[in-house]
Amino acid sequence: MVNKLLTINKVRLEKRINSLSQIGKIGETGVCRLALSEEDRQGVESVKKWMEEAGLKARIDHFGNLIGRLEGMNPKAPILMLGSHIDSQPYGGRFDGVIGVLGALEVVQTMNEQNIVPKMPIEVVAFSDEEGCRFNKGLFGVRGILGKLDEGELERTDKNGVTRREALVHFGCDPTRFNESEYPEESISAFLEMHIEQGPILEAKDTPVGIVTGISGPLWLTVELEGFAGHAGSVPMQMRQDALVGAAKIIVALNELASHDMNAPTVGTVGSMKIFPDSRNIIPEKVSFTIDLRDIDSTRRDRIEEVLRLKINEIAENHQLTYKISEDTNSEPRYCSKRIMNIMRNECSDIGLNSIELMSGPFHDSLAMSYVCEYGMIFVRCKDGISHNPKEFSTIEDISLGTELLYRTTINLSSEK
Repeated sequence: MVNKLLTINKVRLEKRINSLSQIGKIGETGVCRLALSEEDRQGVESVKKWMEEAGLKARIDHFGNLIGRLEGMNPKAPILMLGSHIDSQPYGGRFDGVIGVLGALEVVQTMNEQNIVPKMPIEVVAFSDEEGCRFNKGLFGVRGILGKLDEGELERTDKNGVTRREALVHFGCDPTRFNESEYPEESISAFLEMHIEQGPILEAKDTPVGIVTGISGPLWLTVELEGFAGHAGSVPMQMRQDALVGAAKIIVALNELASHDMNAPTVGTVGSMKIFPDSRNIIPEKVSFTIDLRDIDSTRRDRIEEVLRLKINEIAENHQLTYKISEDTNSEPRYCSKRIMNIMRNECSDIGLNSIELMSGPFHDSLAMSYVCEYGMIFVRCKDGISHNPKEFSTIEDISLGTELLYRTTINLSSEK
């Protein structure tokens, strides 16, 4: 039972969440605000306006990140950074990422109103393209400021053939000036992120807020299979080189491998597929599909990947297919700062919240930040664990409690010597 009143402004926070949900709205409750799209730009401009109203100095960098800065007593001290993202999946919900940005903004605005001056600068960031669905590689903005972009990323195309470079320029960014937006080493002291859980654990435990202990390591692969097209009515089954049949068997193999140990948190997903020539009466000649494999145990994940690659080779040979496997993302599990977790535990106790701790299966901007500084994450309960879906829902009561914990953690970290 929570035993203290909220310091943050619950009404203001809810109003902003509802307002942002109208930009890119689909259906009654869904959102489609793809990275670097017109809708994304409208969302960024709205949040930028709120940042300025809150007393922050706001800017959009050349990676498309929105950054609001509150100066501290020592402007040259390493920055305490808070935030998440506001871009969405094409069939997304209105809370994913958004509560982390608007909650962080509410934290800093409340500090201003309470005349609390941090010892170091605090920056609230809405990172560009966390989701990765448009260009098939996420965490773009956060990796950008850390100087960790991969070769060829700007030439990645969306489903309409638009390159990331073109999308950035249209958004108002200048890719030739990326270096101006990169942060020097050791210039960020810590990163805090609040996010909906995107899973069922908090709801099952009837707990509004959780402390994250770490993030599972994601492995993203793209598999391309090539066979031979033929008439669906005339080529005998035993003579076919059907790329889609090969893909189907690989997908089944992935599912079996990921679910082999029911006590392990391993998950494997194929979420996107392209078929050529994509006609009902032609045997598929080419198939390209994505693989998303995650686990908190990197050794187990690597073992599954090894077996999966052997299966792909075996299936391709059996169906006389050629294949190519590209690695899009590969990160080991990253654990949260014990120091920050202890602060969160103490603050939870102070406001009467049970200290539930849990891992994150999905990756977040925190994953990239973990390589350069301490990080801490707060999860907020979401109904039925639903996310990446218009039915995604968290109550303003739970979001406000998560924001209050974020506020108290921020004050604690920003008042340290």
